[in-house]
Amino acid sequence: MRYRDQFWLVGIFTLLLTSQNSPSVAQEERNVTLLPDSLSQWYKPENKRQVWLHTMFALRRELQAIDEYAAEQNLMLTKKWSGKFVEHFRKLPEMVPEWRDEVEIDEATRLETAARSGDFKTVTSAVSRLQRNCRNCHREYRALAALRYRSPDFSHIEIADEQGILKDYGTHMDALSRTVNRIKIASEDKQWARAAKASQQLRGQLYRLGESCGSCHKDELPRLRILGDASSRTLDELDEALTRQQPKSTGKKLGEAAVIICARCHGVHRTLGDTRSFLFD
Repeated sequence: MRYRDQFWLVGIFTLLLTSQNSPSVAQEERNVTLLPDSLSQWYKPENKRQVWLHTMFALRRELQAIDEYAAEQNLMLTKKWSGKFVEHFRKLPEMVPEWRDEVEIDEATRLETAARSGDFKTVTSAVSRLQRNCRNCHREYRALAALRYRSPDFSHIEIADEQGILKDYGTHMDALSRTVNRIKIASEDKQWARAAKASQQLRGQLYRLGESCGSCHKDELPRLRILGDASSRTLDELDEALTRQQPKSTGKKLGEAAVIICARCHGVHRTLGDTRSFLFD
């Protein structure tokens, strides 16, 4: 998909009416302005650090400090934090030239002048206007920036199958889904050996999936939240139900595994990843 200045999203919204009237469907168009190309240089992987993100953190912190110290009429600290803010704020149109008209540099200059002279009333007014400037930009771009630069991209991840052959991420996830369904189908048909074999395959697939977490995460905690002790216990209980040939318990434990493992992972990763792919790939 080629980047365009404007991207039209057409959403179909089902309106659930509380009255006895039958539901109606409305179609709504939303105009979403996509991100400028120059922004990517300030995010990973083009940059070693998330420079733009940390610049935003700094600006928010600096505005808060100015606001609080101006309320206390602390001239020295108001000047200190105003200087920090103005220095960072003036860099924004240099970093992303496409947003030059979005950044209210004149208001930053007004803040700087007022802070130097101890005009705390004007400082407070300028802070309020600059905060509004920030909110306007965030309302337009923040969600898209988070999707583009801070949500998962699985397109480069490969996972080995049982034979050690590398497969793309989507192929591995499809295989996982088929294995889960195989357990369900076999247990309903009382094909217990087939179901038990599929359960062991599922463990192997999940283990190899867990190894791929290191592609993004630098420590074990994110993996353990989804593939930790709770998941292992549930899979052990599933195997016990299969060994005892208990269809009801098997279905229950398989459902628990789907929630503890699949739904948790999808809730964090798949929704964001799919949306990112839809908008930007």
